[in-house]
Amino acid sequence: MTISVAELARTMGGVVEGDGLVAIAGVAGVQDAGPGDITFVARPKYAAAAATTRASAIIVGPDFEGRAPCAVIRVKDVDLAFVTAVALLAPQPVPLAAGIHLAAIIAPDVRLGRDVAIGPYAVLEPGVTIGDRTAIGAGCYVGHFSTIGRDCRFYPHVTLRERAKVGNRVIIHNGAVLGSDGFGYTREGQAWKKIPQVGVVEVGDDVEIGANVTIDRARFGKTVIGNGVKLDNLIQVAHNARIGDHTAIAAMAGLAGSVTVGANCQIGGQAGIGGHIRIGDGTVVGARSLVLKDAQPGSVLWGTPAIPLDKAKKINAYVMLLPRLREKVDELAKRLKALEARLEADGRAAQSEG
Repeated sequence: MTISVAELARTMGGVVEGDGLVAIAGVAGVQDAGPGDITFVARPKYAAAAATTRASAIIVGPDFEGRAPCAVIRVKDVDLAFVTAVALLAPQPVPLAAGIHLAAIIAPDVRLGRDVAIGPYAVLEPGVTIGDRTAIGAGCYVGHFSTIGRDCRFYPHVTLRERAKVGNRVIIHNGAVLGSDGFGYTREGQAWKKIPQVGVVEVGDDVEIGANVTIDRARFGKTVIGNGVKLDNLIQVAHNARIGDHTAIAAMAGLAGSVTVGANCQIGGQAGIGGHIRIGDGTVVGARSLVLKDAQPGSVLWGTPAIPLDKAKKINAYVMLLPRLREKVDELAKRLKALEARLEADGRAAQSEG
């Protein structure tokens, strides 16, 4: 479809600067966009790229002061406005047509809602329940007595182990595994003895789980992913962990066993949280940080081990001064050596005179 710049601006609550009649048919990044595309600049460091973009329109924030050779839509929130543009103009995800593929393997007592789609080689074990309009992609496995809600999308090769519960409008990407055994062992002499993992995984509504994420079942009770949680690719969530509503975690982060993360938190890529740690609501954990102590609500943490960001910045500033400090120490050492040599020479001279 195509839509005019003026229509787009009305949809996203923005103000047009320039030709509002220009037709827009696609979306692209500021450096890749061409005629007919709309792009965006959300951060000052990309302002220079706006001056040379080939896009037909650009979305900018209220403080943008750069130049652009095209129509401009000025909005309060650039990212949200661009989401609106993508929803209108970008190709929609390829749907999985309702119906059951002949190559799917479905136990006789499985309960399927209306307009469910089951892809080839998907396996649904006894006792499974799936809600209306949910799509289960090719090669997925849904374990015994698991429940999946309405309007979910499981991409190919998702594994949902036994007795797991998934809410409504949940998206799970390729290769994710929910409900595998937690990492629980105890010593028996020199050998490790496995501790049975008999709990479950419970996922709330409106959750999105990235590719190759692993969420372990609880030892007892539940591993819980709250409503609206967003998990990037390659994240490990260990047994009995709990993630609060609307928390977002970036790729390759790891949560150890019995971690509790509050609501509306943000955890950066490759961050790690030690076992039994409690992270308060609204906490931000920087990328590659290692959290080894409980964090109060609203904390901003960074570093290994993670400490409050303002303190970490000061320490980092001091570390950056170390080369200059080394030079100063070397200079002082030379001056001290020269002074000692002079004092020694003066002492010998005094002895000679005596």
